[in-house]
Amino acid sequence: MTAEDILPILQKVKYPGYTRDIVSFGLISDASLIQGHAKVKVEIGGSDSTLPNTLKHEIETVLEAEPSVSSHEVRVIFKKDNDAQNSQEADNGKNTLAGIKRIIAIASGKGGVGKSTITANLASALSKINNDQGEPLTIGVMDCDLYGPSIPLQLGISEQPTALEENLLSPVENHGIKVMSMGLLVDEETPVVWRGPMVMKTIQQFATNVDWGELDYLLVDLPPGTGDAQLSLAQILPLDGVVIVTTPQKAAVEVARRGAMMFPKVNVPILGIIENMSFLQDQETGEKRFLFGQGGGPLTAKNLETVFLGEVPLDEEIRLGGDHGIPIIFGHPDSAASAAFTEIAGEISSLLPTGD
Repeated sequence: MTAEDILPILQKVKYPGYTRDIVSFGLISDASLIQGHAKVKVEIGGSDSTLPNTLKHEIETVLEAEPSVSSHEVRVIFKKDNDAQNSQEADNGKNTLAGIKRIIAIASGKGGVGKSTITANLASALSKINNDQGEPLTIGVMDCDLYGPSIPLQLGISEQPTALEENLLSPVENHGIKVMSMGLLVDEETPVVWRGPMVMKTIQQFATNVDWGELDYLLVDLPPGTGDAQLSLAQILPLDGVVIVTTPQKAAVEVARRGAMMFPKVNVPILGIIENMSFLQDQETGEKRFLFGQGGGPLTAKNLETVFLGEVPLDEEIRLGGDHGIPIIFGHPDSAASAAFTEIAGEISSLLPTGD
């Protein structure tokens, strides 16, 4: 029997606290089943020191119940969170996150809800808020949507990051916003086809090998779902909270609610809900048409017992701004959509002040 024979067996082992299995989370670094003897090696991170024994017991229980397995050897390699944090200084001699006051993840359970658009415009709106000294807030965006990075397009960035020294890159800046994205590191025609460990490593490098400097807020654009990127981020970055993006329709609301429930399990508070594409407003009459239904965002916030941060209308100028790299906050600052982003940015800065 081969490794392909044992993986379906290991898929019966759920990661503690989740409905997904350890295979789909990409935690299996080595596995074989030869003449009835199973060998399994798992690598995990986190801060819960009881997790390795719990997971090892779960794997052994599943293997012992399998008729094709007569003996087993299970190893669980555990890397504590502080080991990952210490690597920030080990790789390049400096803690690259030390100058960041607040780190906020932007997430969605479902693709296609405009999460990256929200991230780019929210970063733009935050950059126009002044601190107590009357100076604009300093903002960065870490694009962790590795398979479909669109932040560079949204913020009008095409040049590659520059190397400051060995193992240290400088983020690219436009509109006063610092950005690091896989879209800046690979050719446009090159697909990113990676398994979980590579995703985890890249996210760690974005955190530890990028000279972010002094930032008031770092927004982290996540891919949709609850997979490797989300788990890695919660393990590597000291997140202050997560903002969930949804659209009004029932399908998006249900997925957003389920996806959001992951974050409290990894000790990341949900700051609030943003409803995107809430309505289409007639420019002449002011009449609102609720093309995707109504009330999904507030309902999600109620179900998750968190804050409803606001709604963003459908506006062609948002799409045009994203296509041309000029967020609507800068291109059409007097529009209703810009006002919505500005209000939401104000809510977030009130919920998580930088202390200035």
